[in-house]
Amino acid sequence: MRYTSLAQFIDRGKAAFAKGPVALIFVEDLVEVESAIRYHQLTGFRGIVLFAPRELDLTHSLEQEIHRVDYPVLHVGDVQKAVNAVIDIAEGTWLYYCYNAEYLFFPFCETRNVNELLVFHTEERRSAMLAYVVDLYAGDLKRYPDAVSLDHAWLDKSGYYALGRPDPENNNYPKERQLDFFGGLRWRFEEHVPKDRRKIDRIALFKARPDLVLRADHTFNDEEYNTYACPWHNNLTAAIVSFRTAKALKSNAGSTFDIPTFKWHNSVPFDWTSQQLLDLGLMEPGQWF
Repeated sequence: MRYTSLAQFIDRGKAAFAKGPVALIFVEDLVEVESAIRYHQLTGFRGIVLFAPRELDLTHSLEQEIHRVDYPVLHVGDVQKAVNAVIDIAEGTWLYYCYNAEYLFFPFCETRNVNELLVFHTEERRSAMLAYVVDLYAGDLKRYPDAVSLDHAWLDKSGYYALGRPDPENNNYPKERQLDFFGGLRWRFEEHVPKDRRKIDRIALFKARPDLVLRADHTFNDEEYNTYACPWHNNLTAAIVSFRTAKALKSNAGSTFDIPTFKWHNSVPFDWTSQQLLDLGLMEPGQWF
């Protein structure tokens, strides 16, 4: 099903959320769009909603399998606007949002699907899940000038850290069970990244409910949604492996000539397994074994 605008989708597309979980994929450019769609279908999402510019050309068979909305993503606020509009018509549905050239990983995702993940998370009385956005980049930028290669992807094995999240309503005292996470390319090349876009945490999986609002910093107006764990034990977390930052740094005239390679002494090949991300501490299995 194809919709000519966000307004038309909100008016006519409620059926897309009859069975969840549903993935919302936002297309910023035309790089690795189909692979992102296929990957999230295989991950177990029962519905895919693609927000994309009209010029994107998908195969007919693939377009028949998804809900497509003609919606150019030009600014970060465009994603926030669309997610909040979807929340209003998807009450009770687990939603996930990402961009093209991004791929969701969670503990044991090779043998378990995202619905099983969220059933367990719901049983733990959780309505949202923290994800770390882990930067991927091509090892050879001469061969892959846009920094994207699924077959030759690398990531940083260290250099990640967290800081307490200050609460401006409580004398900037750190918020309970909330942290700001940093690392990857946004940390190593921070001089090219605006300060308000350097965090790598995203509440990417969440259950829609009335009055829930996504904010510009990838957090929600319900503070419990923004926590990484419940009060009594650690919870599951996920990782989104993403070429998005590498693409931006190589397409931006202000940074591309300063970066002949993204590789450094802490770069390792990405093997596309959840175990590698678990071993690197980039996601948490919690009580799920």
